[in-house]
Amino acid sequence: MDRQVTGEAPVHEVVVAPGLAAPVGFAHAVVAAPGRTVYLGGQTAQGPDGAIRGDTVVEQFDVAAGNVVAALRAAGGRPEHLVSLLIHVTDVPAYRAALGELGAVWRRHFGRHYPAVALFGVAELFDPDARVELLGTAVVP
Repeated sequence: MDRQVTGEAPVHEVVVAPGLAAPVGFAHAVVAAPGRTVYLGGQTAQGPDGAIRGDTVVEQFDVAAGNVVAALRAAGGRPEHLVSLLIHVTDVPAYRAALGELGAVWRRHFGRHYPAVALFGVAELFDPDARVELLGTAVVP
């Protein structure tokens, strides 16, 4: 098994599984360092007033990612403490078409830290104006 270690000590161990395609923008597996597990509620592009901000998947991902980081910081964590992130989108083709822009938004919020990530195409989210919802798990040393 090829293992890459990222972050500060204690660190989460990013595992690259042999025989699988190289992970780009995600990790095959993450072995969490000891710490407190933080389960983040689903974050959409909701502004402080409760209204959805942004019209495109990129604009909404930007706001939702900022909300994930804010919730994580409120729990005493930082972006590099994320071990898993589930991305729910209502338009997978739009998400795919915006990968370049989304990569830049990702790095602005999460740096070059890539936890175990999955993308789910969904028919709709709770707020009818929401196009993106992010659900994360972190382990804070």
